[in-house]
Amino acid sequence: MVRDGYIYGFSLLAVAIALVWATGGWAWGIAPVLLAAFFLWFFRDPQRTVPAGAGLIVSPGDGLVTETVAISTPQGPRQRISIFLSVFDVHVNRSPIGGVLTDVRYQKGQYLNAMNPASADRNEQNAVTVRGEGMEVTFKQIAGLLARRIVFQPRPGDRVERGQRVGLIKFGSRVDVVLPAEAELRVKVGQRVKGGSSVLAEMAEGEMAMALPAVQKTMRASVIPGGTDEENL
Repeated sequence: MVRDGYIYGFSLLAVAIALVWATGGWAWGIAPVLLAAFFLWFFRDPQRTVPAGAGLIVSPGDGLVTETVAISTPQGPRQRISIFLSVFDVHVNRSPIGGVLTDVRYQKGQYLNAMNPASADRNEQNAVTVRGEGMEVTFKQIAGLLARRIVFQPRPGDRVERGQRVGLIKFGSRVDVVLPAEAELRVKVGQRVKGGSSVLAEMAEGEMAMALPAVQKTMRASVIPGGTDEENL
């Protein structure tokens, strides 16, 4: 379980005990006990089996695939997969590939419904770029209508493994994954995925070999650190 679950859960249990003691009626403790149970459940952090194999890109979060689209970026053509996380989904985020964090950029913004396509650009978000395995993948932690806090642990220059826990978006939210145009998608709109274990796409060995020189050439030594919270999961 994420640390926040214990903080919220036990705090509300303490409130329930205080209310029952002060009023003499157990009914006053029902609401905070139910809220405590919800928070303990919401901040769950289940173990996941991370698939092995070259070129695999796994989902950074649990949720529903709402969009797969080709996009244009300053670096060239890419593909974007959007995943919606409801309040019933696990909200721990994981790295889609193994590699080095080359860029972490936090952006303040609005709190539109995460199902709204405009939320990808206008909402509070944290964009993380991972470079490794002969490719570059960017994923965005995007706050939703209820979310007011994005947590991200590693710092630029850190190495992460595929499926490694890296952060958290609290309450309803969205995760966008921007991957190479050459990657072959393994998911479709309407499919549910699990962070760290569901394969979103795969890069063929030949495509990785062609992309590797370009990736090595453009690696930077300095990056812009994010403005996200730094707390332990």
